[in-house]
Amino acid sequence: MVDHLDTHILVEVRAGKPRAFGQLIDRYKDKAMTLSFRLLGDRREAEEAVQDAFVNAFRRLDQFRENSGFGTWYYRILYNVCMTRLRKRQTAIRYATLTQEDSEICADTDNPLEDLIERGDLQSIVSEELANLPEQYRAALTLFYVQDLKYEQIVEVMEIPLGTVKTFLFRGKTMLRKRLQRRLWSEVHVA
Repeated sequence: MVDHLDTHILVEVRAGKPRAFGQLIDRYKDKAMTLSFRLLGDRREAEEAVQDAFVNAFRRLDQFRENSGFGTWYYRILYNVCMTRLRKRQTAIRYATLTQEDSEICADTDNPLEDLIERGDLQSIVSEELANLPEQYRAALTLFYVQDLKYEQIVEVMEIPLGTVKTFLFRGKTMLRKRLQRRLWSEVHVA
């Protein structure tokens, strides 16, 4: 989806006003940080990845084809930066906090969650279980639920076919639901 404000800003940048790129940074930095942090699990490393991706995007503006939105193109760059960092690091990923949007993922568990919600434990449990999903499922779920991207945008960001995106989302939600049901069952009945 092409955003007309992004297009206007890009025209200014290409016309020799590189400071206008700061407007794009302002528009995308928060969601970029959310995506990066969820993939990398470390705030400082996530900030570095976001900065690296913005620098890469600025340097490669001549490669940007405006058939997709700048945000989608930028998220693809950020995703690739994060995946490169994950491959280099080869350690377990931990999510620190869970946003309200993520609670949708576990909304259809059949367990009594009131006590966990009141104690504030549910978010940390979901975060831990998300962190234990395979990287491609974690990424797809984060792009869909947190970044609020459509299937076609996820296809562009992850550079995989539409059917694979749907499969990753389905399998990721299924795995997460089973992990949560198992974990919440033990949390509710042990507490």
